[in-house]
Amino acid sequence: MSENLIRVSEDLADTVASAGLSVVRVEGRERMAASGIVWSEDGLIVTADHVLESDENIKIGLPDGETAPAVLVGRDPTTDLAVLRADGKGLTKAEWSEPESARVGNLALALGRPGNTVQATMGILSALGNSWRTRAGGQIDRYVQADVTMYPGFSGGPLVDSSGKALGLNSSVLLRGVSVSVPVPTIRRTVDTLVKHGRVQRAYLGVGAQVARLPEELAKQLDQETGLLVVSVEPDSPAHEAGLVLGDTIVALAGEPIRHLDDLLAALGGNSVGEAVTVKILRGGSIQELSVTVGERPKGEQNGHDFGGHRRRHGGRRRWGAR
Repeated sequence: MSENLIRVSEDLADTVASAGLSVVRVEGRERMAASGIVWSEDGLIVTADHVLESDENIKIGLPDGETAPAVLVGRDPTTDLAVLRADGKGLTKAEWSEPESARVGNLALALGRPGNTVQATMGILSALGNSWRTRAGGQIDRYVQADVTMYPGFSGGPLVDSSGKALGLNSSVLLRGVSVSVPVPTIRRTVDTLVKHGRVQRAYLGVGAQVARLPEELAKQLDQETGLLVVSVEPDSPAHEAGLVLGDTIVALAGEPIRHLDDLLAALGGNSVGEAVTVKILRGGSIQELSVTVGERPKGEQNGHDFGGHRRRHGGRRRWGAR
């Protein structure tokens, strides 16, 4: 029995040592440094957005003990992801594992490098689920939760499986009191977008809306019980240009039923910016269709640092003022 334990112990240590070659220190705030993951050998580093207090004077601590300057490529607070480009040489990019290969109960290791050496903590994958949205409105492709201890400075580091492949990037802010990891499909999509555009495009309609129950006959006809009642329309917004007015009830957008606010968020993906889509509304007791050209959220609100980033509560309703 002791030999088996020794073997398991050594295997875990080997896993940490191997995966740790892709974990760097991120010096982007005055207090304790955080961690990052080498995305590509040419210097792209992915880390947690909340560990960067400034867009400038960022440094990366490499596994060999050297320190290199880094520049911010882009950041997306809604998924708590940021991409840096470091002037490092001989970087070892991380190996990634798709979340579909993981099972609840699998061993998991959270790695970090807030200091000069890699640190690790072990637990199990305690929950796996479908896609979800953060409080700031970011789309996360899969729910990945582990019962690992997130020590100070571990945010931005990887959650790795027993083979040393990264299942995701650890974040301590997406869900309060829960250790969740951003899975690789979300990271991949966000990195590609930030490298290409420097930001994640946020679709914008310019309406305030709240859930409203539909008349019984119409609910049966549409096979949905609720829609979104328009309670405000911003001047010169895409919604205003399309002719939406107070009192309209949105029941579908781009062919997708709109029952709740999250449905509208899902229909207004970044890829829809600039596209003309059909919005189906209830007005005066009848269904009408309008064409709306989806806009991009105003630049000053791209970083999502306003209340919730996407959804704000005003007097018991959620405001859609910056879509």
